[in-house]
Amino acid sequence: MYPFIKKFLFTLDAEAAHERTMSALKLADNVAGAKAFLRLMYRLEDSRLHSTVMGIHFPNPVGLAAGFDKNAEAYPALAALGFGFIEVGTLTPVGQPGNEKPRLFRSVEDQAVINRMGFNNLGAAEAAKHLAHYQQAGIPIGINIGKNKATPNEEAASDYEKCLDALYDFGHYFVINVSSPNTPNLRDLQETESLRKLLQAIRKKANDLEKNGAKAKPILLKVAPDMSQQHMRDVVQAAVAEGISGIIATNTTLSREGLRNKAFAQQTGGLSGRPLAERSTEWIREIYRAVGGQVPIIGVGGIFTGDDAYEKIRAGASLVQVYTGMIYEGPGIVKAINKRLLELMQRDGFTNIQQVVGTDHQAAKNS
Repeated sequence: MYPFIKKFLFTLDAEAAHERTMSALKLADNVAGAKAFLRLMYRLEDSRLHSTVMGIHFPNPVGLAAGFDKNAEAYPALAALGFGFIEVGTLTPVGQPGNEKPRLFRSVEDQAVINRMGFNNLGAAEAAKHLAHYQQAGIPIGINIGKNKATPNEEAASDYEKCLDALYDFGHYFVINVSSPNTPNLRDLQETESLRKLLQAIRKKANDLEKNGAKAKPILLKVAPDMSQQHMRDVVQAAVAEGISGIIATNTTLSREGLRNKAFAQQTGGLSGRPLAERSTEWIREIYRAVGGQVPIIGVGGIFTGDDAYEKIRAGASLVQVYTGMIYEGPGIVKAINKRLLELMQRDGFTNIQQVVGTDHQAAKNS
């Protein structure tokens, strides 16, 4: 069915198509029996795909990346599509409109998307209302947080603290987003000393909330792919030293290498999809070498098939996330990926997905 829906959606502006999709998901959440029907269609349950990461149980390793459900409005219906977890956001303390439209672009020939959304969202307080029943989704919910555009970097920690204040009672884990290319100077917070100070402030806020009775939550860092190898190593090692629970690799890229659609390549913003696949996998390998024995990695970037996901898991990702792949492949992508993962695991003699994590490194050692 999706090829017919996709044909219609791709006649629309990319952001308008996304809004139509969100409206349909919110409608499904309110129609009796709709989520049960979606689960019947799209969910694949198999204990071999179960894993425990950061103390959280995941029914399968395929999640939805942040940016799709920015305001935590559709995650119950999205959960019914068979995802192993969903990450909402990016959320900022105060709602903001984001950058001027148009700000979302597709290239079918590249199977890619460029966005310069700019953290458009309704704000942390509004999202908190939507997340009041997050446990009912039945899968882990992550919350991705960032700073408002108007907040100078010197005061960025305050924005992340405000987000934790508003949202810490909800969700299963949090993600610190300092790697979006669409908020001016945000990536400057990835400079090692700036990052250390930011993470120290965030960790202190989380500790204070926990002392007052809040349940402890893993806090992860999402990194950009546009760093030097040494800078990336410095960033992830500093993050682990400051108590980060995991790394998400990677955010979108500013690179336009290999794009065939030249007009598309001229658009500013972060690139995601097929062209990011190899780059993000290489960063997963590098991060696994640096800190893989200390914290888990969530791999994201250019995942369209089970083979793509398996490659990232073998490179060191404990979990993976899709976004652009779902735009091109449709809601059946999760079931298709999980089905293929089971086939690949059986081929290679693995009885649980956790056994696959980082096996390329072990194979390299043994060769």
